Amino acid sequence: MFSHVTLGTDDVAAAKRFYDATLGALGVPAGEIDIQGRLVYMYGGGRLVIRTPLNGESAHGANGGTLGLLAASPAEVDAWHAAGLANGGTTIEDPPGERRPPDGRVLYLAYLRDPAGNKLCGFHRIK
Repeated sequence: MFSHVTLGTDDVAAAKRFYDATLGALGVPAGEIDIQGRLVYMYGGGRLVIRTPLNGESAHGANGGTLGLLAASPAEVDAWHAAGLANGGTTIEDPPGERRPPDGRVLYLAYLRDPAGNKLCGFHRIK
């Protein structure tokens, strides 16, 4: 459905440390900073771009927005979460673990904010 997602940051170097570690825990290769100064990750046909805002204002997390990242297992979600905490992220909401929404699914989730405040979810569907 998506070709790319772009998130803002005021510190591309801090974002690179955070996203190289967290996305690396999910098997994504390290990002590259392109000629425009954007941090770019390419994986599975999609792109995640991290950049300073074009309007010159400070970056901030989208109120109500969350970027969900697929993981292959609960252990991979845990590794993603731990890598985020060790690289400038902040844990939010409940601790990593199973969630059972009323529709019968069984999910394993963890939530972080990146150094710029963007909300992220490590996601694995068990059932």
